[in-house]
Amino acid sequence: MDVSVAQMPVRGIIFDKDGTLFDFATTWEAWAAAFLLRVSQGDQARAGSLGAAIGFDFAARAFERDSLVIAGTAGEVAAALVPHMPEMTAAQLLYMLNDEAGQAPQAEAVPLTPLLDGLRARGLALGVATNDAEAPARAHLQAAGVTDQFDFIAGFDSGHGGKPAPGQLLAFCEATGLVPETVVMVGDSLHDLRAGRAAGMRCIGVLTGMAEEVDLAPFAQIVLPDIGHLPDWLDQLPVD
Repeated sequence: MDVSVAQMPVRGIIFDKDGTLFDFATTWEAWAAAFLLRVSQGDQARAGSLGAAIGFDFAARAFERDSLVIAGTAGEVAAALVPHMPEMTAAQLLYMLNDEAGQAPQAEAVPLTPLLDGLRARGLALGVATNDAEAPARAHLQAAGVTDQFDFIAGFDSGHGGKPAPGQLLAFCEATGLVPETVVMVGDSLHDLRAGRAAGMRCIGVLTGMAEEVDLAPFAQIVLPDIGHLPDWLDQLPVD
């Protein structure tokens, strides 16, 4: 990263949702099992074969580290399942995926309200860029009581594309009037960090998803255990 960018003041932070604001495994392993049972009408053998198509071990109730679900969009997950479900269209599968996702109970990576209150008290603009659809993303944030903390919320279907393309992040800059050099992208996957780098932002990795530090470090300025460490990181930056 250009040294001059690393020394720019931070004016905004845009977060990934799953694995960043919310713990990935706690939330989405339960969701995947419920969705696969629903779509296979309770046939556990079929649920297992469908899970294999998206990198989910149904018997173990665990994602593979390279699962499409971890960083892909809901549309990509639906497309991966369609060849195994000729009785349903991609649109029908996507509807069911989003419906089940909206009901998935979220486990906050850290208590979100005090953290976001503190970041806003610093004068920072805050956003969410997720490869989930926008409607379930808003449902998750609303359930956590933090929707109003964000100046911008985008899903893969919000008109800006999905990560690792930078469209969502650049749309955040346009919505807030910030330049990318003053924004930090925080995420748990390579899709997040590649999107941030493509947008010209600083990138921070967190370990509340499925990726390990060795995966994220080459693409991040720093890798933190979770987003609760952001205030300390901000405190170490040069004063304006």
